[in-house]
Amino acid sequence: MLVTIITLFISIITFGQTTISGQVTDHKGEVVIGANVYLEGTYDGDTSDEHGKFSFSTDEKGVQTLIISFLSFETKTVIGDVSKFSNLQIKLREDVESLDTVIISAGTFEAGDNSKVSVLKPLDVVTTASALGDFVGALQTLPGTSNVAEDGRLFVRGGNADETQIFIDGIRVFTPYAPTTNNMPTRGRYSPFLFDGITFSTGGYSSEFGQALSSVLLLNTIDEPDQEKTDIGIMSVGASIGNTQKWDKSSLSFNASYINLAPYLAVFKDRNEWKTPVSGAQGETVFRQKLNNGMLKFYAAFDASKFELNQEDINYEEGIDFKLKNNNFYLNTSYKGVLGHNWTLTSGVSYTYAKNKIGIQTSTINATENSAHLKLKLKKRFNSRFKLSFGAEQFITDFKENYNEGFIDETYGFNNNITAGFAEADVIFSKALALKIGVRADHSSIFNAIDVAPRAALAYKSSKNGQFSLAYGNFFQNPNSNVLKFNQDLRAQKTSHYIFNYQYVNDGKLFRAEAYRKDYDDLVKFDTDIAQFDSNFNTSGQGYAQGVDFFWRDNTSIKAVDYWVSYSYLDTERDYRNYTTAAQPSYATNHNLSIVGKYWIENWKSQVGLSYGFSSGRPYTNPNTNALLSERTKAFNSLSVNWAYLLSPQKILYFSVNNVLGFKNINGYQYANTPDFNGQFNRRALTPAADQFFFVGFFWTISEDGKENQLDNL
Repeated sequence: MLVTIITLFISIITFGQTTISGQVTDHKGEVVIGANVYLEGTYDGDTSDEHGKFSFSTDEKGVQTLIISFLSFETKTVIGDVSKFSNLQIKLREDVESLDTVIISAGTFEAGDNSKVSVLKPLDVVTTASALGDFVGALQTLPGTSNVAEDGRLFVRGGNADETQIFIDGIRVFTPYAPTTNNMPTRGRYSPFLFDGITFSTGGYSSEFGQALSSVLLLNTIDEPDQEKTDIGIMSVGASIGNTQKWDKSSLSFNASYINLAPYLAVFKDRNEWKTPVSGAQGETVFRQKLNNGMLKFYAAFDASKFELNQEDINYEEGIDFKLKNNNFYLNTSYKGVLGHNWTLTSGVSYTYAKNKIGIQTSTINATENSAHLKLKLKKRFNSRFKLSFGAEQFITDFKENYNEGFIDETYGFNNNITAGFAEADVIFSKALALKIGVRADHSSIFNAIDVAPRAALAYKSSKNGQFSLAYGNFFQNPNSNVLKFNQDLRAQKTSHYIFNYQYVNDGKLFRAEAYRKDYDDLVKFDTDIAQFDSNFNTSGQGYAQGVDFFWRDNTSIKAVDYWVSYSYLDTERDYRNYTTAAQPSYATNHNLSIVGKYWIENWKSQVGLSYGFSSGRPYTNPNTNALLSERTKAFNSLSVNWAYLLSPQKILYFSVNNVLGFKNINGYQYANTPDFNGQFNRRALTPAADQFFFVGFFWTISEDGKENQLDNL
C-alpha cells in the first residue's frame, strides 16, 4: 500500500514537469562541451555533455527565456513556450570581441598600450637613437617612409611631405612642423610627453580622414595621468620643465622648453655662417575633465623661434643671407561621450594661427595663416558584429602673404572652405573575417567641386597568429598654399590606393609584409623653375608609386634585448611641377633599411640603443646632360647610438650621438646657373650642416611614488 502511494505521488510530480532537451554545436557543426544551459530567473539548468547534449526538467509554464552560454562564444537567448523546448538544436556563434579576433591591418601601424597589435610602443617613440626625441624621427624607422635627411618631415610611399596630414585627438593640425631653410631638417612641433597613442597609416585609411593623398598620423593625448609629478630637464641645447596635477574628475598637464643652439655651436661648429643661431620656446598643455558620460579635453600649444645665417650658394660668392622668425599657436578642444542606446558622440574644433617672417637677401616675405577644423561624428553599435559611424566636418583656411623687394610690394593669398561628410560600416562576419566599407565626399569652395571617395578594407585570419588584409580607396587633397596663393583655377589632386598585407604576431614577435600600388591623377604642373606669380598652372600631372614593405620586431628571443628591422622597396615616377617627362622625384629612394636595437643592462642601470639607417642614392638632374633626374647620389648611411643611465630611480643622465661613424652623406647637388668657359655647369655637393650631432641631458622627476622617471620621454 505504501509503495503504491509513493509511486502515485512521484507520477503526479512528474506529470507536472516539462523536460527541456537539445544539443549545442558551433557554427561549423562541432559539438560544444560544457555549455551552460538554464532558464532565466530559475535554478533549472544543465551542462552540455561530451556529445553536446543537455536535458533537465522544470516546473515553469508558459513563455520562458532559455539562456545558452559558453566561453569564447556569444550568449544565445531562446524565448518561447517551455513546452516547445524539446530536442532543440542550438548553434552558438563565436564571440567576435575576443582578443584573437581578426583586425584590419592593411596600411596601419599602431603605437599604444591599448591597441591589439602595437608595432611600436609609446616608449619607442622617444628612445630610438636616431629620433632625438621627435616622434617623426621614430616613425622614419618604419617601412614605407623615405629618408630625406635635409627635410625632416614624413615622406610616405612615393608621396611628398605635404601628402601626410597630422591629427591630434582626431582634429587636424594645419602647421605641424617648425619652419626652416634649405638643407636644414625641421622637427615636429609637438612633444611626445603628452601623448600615449599613435596610429600611423601609410595608406588605405578610414573615410573619416580626408585631405591627405598618402598618409595620416593620429596622435592621442593621455586620457588620465597615473599620478602627480614634475619633470625637469637640463640639456646641451636648452632646458625643459613639465608638471601634472590631478583632482577627483580632472587633471592638468603642461610641458615647456627653451632651446638655444648658440652654446652648442660655439663648441661644435657646422658648415653654416651663423649670425643668430636657432633659439625658440615651446609650450603645451592638456586639461581633462571627466563628465558623467564622457571626457572633455582642452589641448593648446605654442612655439616661437628665430634664426639668421649666411648659407653657401654656388651662384653667389658671398653666400645668401637668410633669416626667419616664426610664431605658431594651436588650440584643440575635443569631446567623446556615450549618448545611450549604444550611441557614441565624438566632436572637436581646432584653431591654428601661424605667422612667418622671412628675409632672403634684400627681400622680405610675411605670411599669415588662420585655419580651423570643426568635426562631429556619431557611432552606433547595433551589435558585436555591426557598427556604423558617420559625421561631417568643416575645414577653413585664410592665407595671406606679402612679398616686398625694393619697389615691388605684392600681396597674394586665398580663402578656402572645405565641407565634408563621411560614413563607414564595420562588419565582422566571424572571428576570422571582417570588412570595413565607407565613403567620403568633400566640397571645396575654392574649386566649387565635389569629390567622392569610396574606401574598403577586408581582413581574413588564416591561422591563430596570422592574417591577411586588403584595402582599396580613393583620396583627394587640395594643392598646398605655395600654389593656391597664386592660382585657384585648379582641382583637387587624387590618388587611388591598392594594398595587400600579411601580419603574424606571436609571443613578442611581429612580422608584417605589405605590397601596394598608388595611382596619381590631377597633380599640379607649372612652367617655371618654381611655383611663382607668373607661372601657368594646371592639374594635368599624373604618376604612380608601387613597392613592398617588410617589418620584423622581436623583444623575447634575447633576454633584455628589443629590436626591429624594416625594409622598403619603392618604384615611383610622376610627371608634375615643371617636369618635362615622368621621372622619379628627387626625394624618393628605391631602397630603405632601418635597424633599431635596445638593450637594458641591469648591473649598470642603463639602457643602450643603436639605430642604423640606409637609403639608396637619390635622383638629381645634371644640366650637363639632357636627361631629367637621371643620375643618383651615393647611398646614405648613418649609425646613431644612445645611453640612458639611471643615477637614481628618478634621475637620468642621457647621451646620444647621431651618425657616430661620421659618414659623409650627400643629399644632392646644386649646379651653377650659367656654364663655365668650357660650356660645363659647375656644381657643389649639398651636405648636412654637420656630419654628427651630440646631445647630453640630465632629467629629474619628482613624483608621488618616488619611482617615476623620464625614461619614457628620452
